[in-house]
Amino acid sequence: MLTLRQMRYFDALATTRHFGRAAEMVHISQPALSTQIMEMEEYLGAKLVERTRQSTFLTPKGEEVLHYVRAILHQVDLLEQTARKGGGTLEGLIRIGIIPTVAPYMVPQFVPHLRKKYPSVEVELREAVTDRLMADLSTGKLDAVIAALPLEIEGIQTRPLFTDRFFMAVADNGEAVLMSPLTEHEVNVDRLLLLEEGHCLRDQALAVCSAGKRSLVNFGATSMATLLQMVSHDMGMTLIPEMAIPTETSRNSIRIVPFADPQPSREIGLAWRRSNHRGKEMEALAEAIIAVAPAPRELAA
Repeated sequence: MLTLRQMRYFDALATTRHFGRAAEMVHISQPALSTQIMEMEEYLGAKLVERTRQSTFLTPKGEEVLHYVRAILHQVDLLEQTARKGGGTLEGLIRIGIIPTVAPYMVPQFVPHLRKKYPSVEVELREAVTDRLMADLSTGKLDAVIAALPLEIEGIQTRPLFTDRFFMAVADNGEAVLMSPLTEHEVNVDRLLLLEEGHCLRDQALAVCSAGKRSLVNFGATSMATLLQMVSHDMGMTLIPEMAIPTETSRNSIRIVPFADPQPSREIGLAWRRSNHRGKEMEALAEAIIAVAPAPRELAA
């Protein structure tokens, strides 16, 4: 018998194209996921997945089955949402997308708090750049997204959560001598290191430092952690969100320089589909995030 659990596992595998990452996504072991996929193939009498040393991909029949699986899962999600409509509490599965410059600094506090407040909730997290998360939200693969506002997309409702100020990070004993507080005109854009294309923080950094879209950066990092390791080795400077400061200053030899008023910042918000009938639950989720939002830091000028 084909089960909803198997279909969710298959959907996760189709999304990640990797057995290990798919297993992490659905919170089971890799062997258990492999077994469930094989049982699904046996029941359907068709090979759905082809696995080589280099990659994992769906067979033509697998791609065909995926279309129906996702349609079924979407309808099941709608059924669950309708049943919970008006409850105002979080329970069951909730799939949340978070941008990479927020996830590592908020998840360790947010998830334990959410599970303590709502013991019946099952949290599934997905980390990706904003465009990918919003596409998944619009197609029903995610229930909510935590990202930088504004998110002006048809059919999507947003709520501001907290303000996250920007600071400049430089090597603790590096060659850069910056006045504090810093103005945008004092930033040497030739030494500005940014995240790779697709990260909203890249565009925010260029805007803050008045660098426009000029190709002045000789490296595009895939993560904030990589970027700040480079900064600690005096390879340049970068914009750092306030929420990242406690974690990154504890593991990198960097100095944090504040900007002069009005200090640049980003607004972190929650987004969800207006059509999902879970408005009260989304408001409860927003309140849970706000409860663990980082407090503003006092840094010496």
